[in-house]
Amino acid sequence: MGEQLTKFRRRRAARKAFEELDRRRDMYIVLHYSCESFYDIKDGRTPRVTSIAARNFTTGQTSSFSIHKSAEQLRVPLADVNQRYDELERHMLDEYFDFIKSRHGYSFIHWNMRDINYGFQAIEHRYKVLGGESFTVDDSRKFDLARELINQFGPGYAPHGTSGRLHSLMELNRITARDALTGQQEADAFDAGEYVKLHQSTLRKVDLMSNILERVLDGSIKTTASWREKTGYHPAVLVELISEHWVWSILVGIVAVVGLVASLKELF
Repeated sequence: MGEQLTKFRRRRAARKAFEELDRRRDMYIVLHYSCESFYDIKDGRTPRVTSIAARNFTTGQTSSFSIHKSAEQLRVPLADVNQRYDELERHMLDEYFDFIKSRHGYSFIHWNMRDINYGFQAIEHRYKVLGGESFTVDDSRKFDLARELINQFGPGYAPHGTSGRLHSLMELNRITARDALTGQQEADAFDAGEYVKLHQSTLRKVDLMSNILERVLDGSIKTTASWREKTGYHPAVLVELISEHWVWSILVGIVAVVGLVASLKELF
């Protein structure tokens, strides 16, 4: 299969995925979390989680789980958070997994949460490390918005830059960046113990992701993708689609038979 046809089919599959999401939007939750920077960890352990936000895509109602909220509930002074971090993280993840387990049938919209460094697996692993009985979200219930945007519009839909495509989309669509930290800013906030700031950033990002998704679904999203990248149409695609169609195969067969008959007539 040709490269252009593969891209075309990938875009078509992404459009169908977005359409299916739109039909069942009441069963989707936008999920995002912040954590310790995995680039700065030297001992091989997974990054500590600092905050998680889960926003119902239809209603906008948002549940959140964070280190500073757990500290407040357990009456731990902010000055003692670092010394009791594991205890507070376990408390936060207890609440998070109780929430996840209660959302039967829901799917989760996320941004690049797909591996042990940053993703569902990372959260599940942290919980196990802290002695919790983890719950695995099935891959069929995960909708990676970042990946589907690339499938739909191509990798050129927004510049990656130093802050990532999410922040670039924010600028392209004139969405306010209030409270939304970049990856480096989140790492700095963690090192400085600014857990409230990290929580606010996580809340802002689920709101931002919902905003972007709404624009994708209603067709108003602004990107830097070219017309060809957006549509997936290319002369090579047309040729390959025609060549794969059964009608084309029959026509080629007929032409071949006619040519063979003509050749036989010339011989006899």
